[in-house]
Amino acid sequence: MDGTFPDMAKLTPPVLRGDTWYLIRRVPGRYSRIDPRQKVRVSLATDSREVAEAKAPIVWQQLIEAWEARLAGDVGDAQQRFDAAKDIAQSRGFRYLPAAQVARLPIEELVARVEASVDSKGAVDPVTADALLGTVKAPDLTVSKALDRFYEVEAVRVKGKSKDQLRRHKAPRLKATRNFIKVVGDKPLDQITTRDLFDFRQWWQRRVTAGEVEPATANKDMVYLMAMWKPVARDAQIMLKINTDGVMFDEGKKKTRPPFSPAWIKDKLLPGIVRMNAEARGILEIMVNTGARPSEISALNAHTIVLDADVPHIRIIEEGRTLKSQFAERDIPLVGVSLEAARRNPAGFPTYVDNPGLSDTINKYLEENGLKETPRHTLYSLRHSFESRMLKADFPERLKATLMGHRLQREKYGEVDLDHVRGWLLKIAI
Repeated sequence: MDGTFPDMAKLTPPVLRGDTWYLIRRVPGRYSRIDPRQKVRVSLATDSREVAEAKAPIVWQQLIEAWEARLAGDVGDAQQRFDAAKDIAQSRGFRYLPAAQVARLPIEELVARVEASVDSKGAVDPVTADALLGTVKAPDLTVSKALDRFYEVEAVRVKGKSKDQLRRHKAPRLKATRNFIKVVGDKPLDQITTRDLFDFRQWWQRRVTAGEVEPATANKDMVYLMAMWKPVARDAQIMLKINTDGVMFDEGKKKTRPPFSPAWIKDKLLPGIVRMNAEARGILEIMVNTGARPSEISALNAHTIVLDADVPHIRIIEEGRTLKSQFAERDIPLVGVSLEAARRNPAGFPTYVDNPGLSDTINKYLEENGLKETPRHTLYSLRHSFESRMLKADFPERLKATLMGHRLQREKYGEVDLDHVRGWLLKIAI
């Protein structure tokens, strides 16, 4: 679109012909290539001037959208042509269907589609006819194209994500796509077979057997690919010819990060991070007594670090980024070293806002300074430590779920007083 649309505010008023109001307007020059008429004359199907004036802008906008779709359909790109065909069909009140399905429609709908392809002078509009009769060929949607197409079809899934969140969302899906292409090739989705999936599985099997990766790593590729291909194929009206039964690996017992012990945190970790850069250190220390995720803490700012309240606390809200789930939005009182860290960083952590290097920076420091309780401990182990300490202190289930940002197994009623929560946190504070 080039932005040269007619000004809706200057839309000419409806015209009364007999007892029916009509929208009569010149066809904008932008659309002369795909609509040779000098003027359009559209019945507003009403004898009420008030109703006609309300309907006219809507009808005009529908005409604009249909012309735009036809413009797109007039270009050579297969995907644009197919998208335009779907838009044109929708603007005429129909769903785009491939020609084979159109041919099986009840005779009444088939006739309606044919009639809708004819203009006011009785001439067949070929672009509209192609769209309504399903003769626009769906583009070859290859594995590589499916990745980009997924983010168009399922745009709502990433709406509101920050730049780094979007990067982290795309990274494993891009990896899975590249792995599949390396093994099977960049095939069109409708030509991928169950045999291809098992060839991919066999490639992963060799790596799992060799001890290079865990079965869960292979399964993630399969999950990401299926989660992308299914909505993309559905949108493109492509029938996938694959059966995933038996494709996934048995993951066995799931490995989890071990929690830091309270003694290690007090005697080793906290004294050992005094030389860490101030912001990274502050994030780690706030994590100790809140259990918040590193990304949640790094996103805090002067508005969400509340120090002048009766109960100093942090507010984890959806601001400039999405949260892991609806249950992640919560307020957490600040106690112990976490309160001290917040007071040293009242405006937050600008260096690490939406910064993918936070965990790597801290984990590298812990590794180089002998601050990992075992080789399997990471920054995230502080979250597990917080949860473990709550468990040992017999925190109520609802309070544990709320503080961790987890789903509660039963419906949540009422609000929890921050002073009450602080009382519990003081029992486990470091």
